[in-house]
Amino acid sequence: MASEGAVLEEKRRVAYLEIEARSLIGTCAGRSPMFDWTVNPYRGCEFGCRYCYARYTHEFMDLPVEAFETKIYAKRFDKALFRRELDRVKLGESIAFGSATDCYQPAERRFKVTRQMLEEVARSARGIRVFLITKSNLIARDAALLAAINRQNDVRVNMTITTLDTALARKLEPYAPRPDLRLEAVKALADAGIETGIAISPVMPRITDSLENLDALASAASRAGAKYLWAQPLFLKECAQKVFFPWLAQEFPALESKYRAQFRDAAYLKGPYVEFVKHRANAVRAKYGLGSRGSEYVPAQMSLFA
Repeated sequence: MASEGAVLEEKRRVAYLEIEARSLIGTCAGRSPMFDWTVNPYRGCEFGCRYCYARYTHEFMDLPVEAFETKIYAKRFDKALFRRELDRVKLGESIAFGSATDCYQPAERRFKVTRQMLEEVARSARGIRVFLITKSNLIARDAALLAAINRQNDVRVNMTITTLDTALARKLEPYAPRPDLRLEAVKALADAGIETGIAISPVMPRITDSLENLDALASAASRAGAKYLWAQPLFLKECAQKVFFPWLAQEFPALESKYRAQFRDAAYLKGPYVEFVKHRANAVRAKYGLGSRGSEYVPAQMSLFA
């Protein structure tokens, strides 16, 4: 269906296409899913992050992984379908927006699919957990809407920032908003009463894992009003390696062979390095009084039976 989508608009670098979606809310896959339900209003992402794990979704359409950031599919919003699927989300369950592609990427300015979905959540959802994951300051546009949803539900925003070094961020995430703009959005959301945290994801060995980098991020998060911070070591699926390793060879040639060896047999780092990142994240969280994943939430209707 996606490969047959009509081109809606073309920019110099990106083509927008429309896709009919059989479903708009999906169950969360994986052996240990973080959420009950997921929503990805777009397929593909313009930000072009070198490490992105979701590029495989374009391989399903026999497109090269590089097309993930130049062919963006906007899912046609069907209000009735979305409402039916939203009714399946039970009290206390979680729904995550942007688990695979950024729901506030530039396409959202044009199509407003995320906005339309959130408006329906505001109208009908009660007692659920709503997570939004983004690298975009565009989310601040919807601060009032998210605050309205938060009055009947639990809304959390995870703003991904890997470094405050603007030059390095531009290399790693070439078309994403600058780190300082993301922090301004965190403050806007916090001021609106939205519990917001910083996701340092991924943490990259010898690139962004210094104590100085993590400390600077934690300090900035605290000043912006973030309530929590978490860090996740880099993982590289095969689709991501096709983009990340050539980029690494160009920008950090001394690290290429080390990375290739580390990820030769598995997509995930294991052992001492994982504990190393965990230790550093714990240290900077404690220093600035930040939580790890946000406070616990029990819907009012459920607390009656606690």
